[in-house]
Amino acid sequence: MNQRTFLADGLLMLAALIWGTAFVAQRIGMDHMEPWGFNAVRFLIGSVALLPLLWVQYKKGAVFYRGTWLGGIAMGVTLMFAAGLQQAGLVYTTAGKAAFITGLYIVIVPLLSLLLGSQTNRDTWLGITIALPGLAMLTLGDHVAVNIGDYMMIACSLFWAIHLLLIDRLAQRHNVIALAFIQFLTCSLLSFGVAGVTETLTYEQIELTLWPLLYVGILSTGVAYTLQIIGQKKTPAAHASIILSLETVFAVIAGYLFLNEVLSAQAMVGCLLMLTGMLVSQLGVRRIRKLVYNRA
Repeated sequence: MNQRTFLADGLLMLAALIWGTAFVAQRIGMDHMEPWGFNAVRFLIGSVALLPLLWVQYKKGAVFYRGTWLGGIAMGVTLMFAAGLQQAGLVYTTAGKAAFITGLYIVIVPLLSLLLGSQTNRDTWLGITIALPGLAMLTLGDHVAVNIGDYMMIACSLFWAIHLLLIDRLAQRHNVIALAFIQFLTCSLLSFGVAGVTETLTYEQIELTLWPLLYVGILSTGVAYTLQIIGQKKTPAAHASIILSLETVFAVIAGYLFLNEVLSAQAMVGCLLMLTGMLVSQLGVRRIRKLVYNRA
């Protein structure tokens, strides 16, 4: 692993840490604001937070091109659906549970790659076979009923996978700060539109939710999403998805420490199966076996 790859992995790890802890702030934010309004303000703060960096980039030369706008808007639309479904789902499910279901994108990524013409190996299918029962154990309760929040998280994981693949294609060709700014602004404007039709957004709500909004707006949005784009310039999508999936671990720890959330034994087994499936699908059985033997 060269120095640039190590740095890229470190940036992705930091993004995962910020996102994992942000689940707590997102849950707290739902005490006074509705999901789409929360995201609208959150991503507006994120776009404003990037203005100083964008100005520095602009002084060095042009950063906005037609392809940058189109790519950034595509990322923003995908991000709007992913973040919107995730935020809405947090009203009905726990932060740790939401993070684990969202993490299923690590399995969805190779499936979407298959549709785009890439071959999917047997380790990927094995990972899916392991992860799906885990998802069932995590989402199905005593009455074999799936929570509406779980459905939202499953849907949002699909959009996160699409978002990750878009970044993989676009980060190599365009200015990463410009891409991040355009996607945040697009996501914010679209979220404001949805909130205007389905919710009631007031200044008082924003004032009561100021600290959670600042945390997810500046750190989770402005910083972490930008770190993701920068990190993926030097890291393949499959490898990046492994590192970013650590968000789920950080979220469970944060939920336990700050929200007093406890998962049942069945749910914990489901989480373990999902995490195992995710790792198997990306690392492969041979590499895992080699790592285990080397540590023995």
